[in-house]
Amino acid sequence: QVQLVESGGGLVQAGGSLRLSCTASGNIFRINNMGWYRQAPGAQRELVAIISSGGSTNAADSVKGRFAISRDNNQNTVYLQMNSLNPEDTGVYYCNADLLLIMSDRTVVPGTPGGYWGQGTQVTVSS
Repeated sequence: QVQLVESGGGLVQAGGSLRLSCTASGNIFRINNMGWYRQAPGAQRELVAIISSGGSTNAADSVKGRFAISRDNNQNTVYLQMNSLNPEDTGVYYCNADLLLIMSDRTVVPGTPGGYWGQGTQVTVSS
């Protein structure tokens, strides 16, 4: 069973910073892409940033230059450093991991299509 646990959300004033963390645990063989998504009230979930196992990154235009995604493969952890926050960044932030599982008989199988999700962490930016 795979679990993703996020932390680091909270309330911050515009212009402030937050750092989100997400750690994956369970019968994981390898994690491929890890990403952060967010969902504002009344809006669809959107991609914020994504990072490959090799460290290649991509981010939404709205956060480029302000947010940075990184990961620690040894700790199965992905981070999102968020600077110069503004009220439009408010929402629930979710991490996602696309991974391979190792089973009890030592076979390696793909994980759930679309990856695994954390429970979400609330980020609120006040003006």
